[in-house]
Amino acid sequence: MSFTAVRCGIRFQPPSILLTYRAQGQARTRRRSMPVRGFSQSSDCSVAAQELKDNPRHKPYLEGVPLHQLQKLYSLLRGHLRGESLAESLEKFQQEVTIDPEEDMNKLDDKELAKRKSIMDELFEKNRKKKDDPDFVYDVEVEFPQDEKLESCGWDVESDEE
Repeated sequence: MSFTAVRCGIRFQPPSILLTYRAQGQARTRRRSMPVRGFSQSSDCSVAAQELKDNPRHKPYLEGVPLHQLQKLYSLLRGHLRGESLAESLEKFQQEVTIDPEEDMNKLDDKELAKRKSIMDELFEKNRKKKDDPDFVYDVEVEFPQDEKLESCGWDVESDEE
């Protein structure tokens, strides 16, 4: 049987993930409560979200829920366990998933770099134009204004030796 996720949320007391879903071919919605066990202030949200998604009991129900959304719910729960307000937790999560263009990624460790790359991949896929999109144009030609004086670079100036 196939399920369609309608809404996904979190309950802080007792800690659990709530999923509102609809079974294939039925109009009636149902709610599934998935208790969160063994999760603390120092737990990794991405690992916990992946474990929940891979759990055989919940896997058929969570197929339509993106891993990113589960990570966000676990992040909110972690913030609640640390004593943060919901607004503070949301702001902190938003900072984690936003890439600072001025940040030097050469100084990041492998785990943080992989996280930034996955964020960039998701953003690329979200903004990518596909052939099936209604506003897709195959061959786009853009002419840039030549009003400003062009700066020349040393590498593109022909020398007398050539």
